[in-house]
Amino acid sequence: MSGRLLQRFIGVASFILLMVVVVRAQPPKGLEGTWTLNVAKSTYSPGPAPKSMTLTYTVTDGGLKIVAHLVPADGPEQHWDMTLKSDGKDYPVTGHPNADSISHQGVQDGKTHSTFKKGGKVTAVNVRTLSADAKMLTIESKGTDEKGRPMHTVQVFEK
Repeated sequence: MSGRLLQRFIGVASFILLMVVVVRAQPPKGLEGTWTLNVAKSTYSPGPAPKSMTLTYTVTDGGLKIVAHLVPADGPEQHWDMTLKSDGKDYPVTGHPNADSISHQGVQDGKTHSTFKKGGKVTAVNVRTLSADAKMLTIESKGTDEKGRPMHTVQVFEK
């Protein structure tokens, strides 16, 4: 392969790789906006389910801002706030009783994967699935709750 052809090949390959990384880093189309929990369609183990919950996703420069407002079955309302990038690094979480950081691995097979930690220890792994029509968001979470009990929830949100 001639030097010029090799340079052109490397340039094209680099561009394609960059585009794959950029596309993978973007949140799924339709995720941005406010989502309301459908408590009746959701499952919580252990329970009880919250009275209500909303999630608001906002695309920022190079990242994703997530704000959650939760009214638990008992206890005070919670307001969680986090801004993260799809680079696998830990980013701060405020207001969450069982997490002080989150990492996000980006979109894989139409799903987004994130990991919550408290004091460096994994407390939950979430898998988000957005419906094809972008009207339903399902978040499956596995880990441990604030009391250290095994936890598995499937939350169904609607726009």
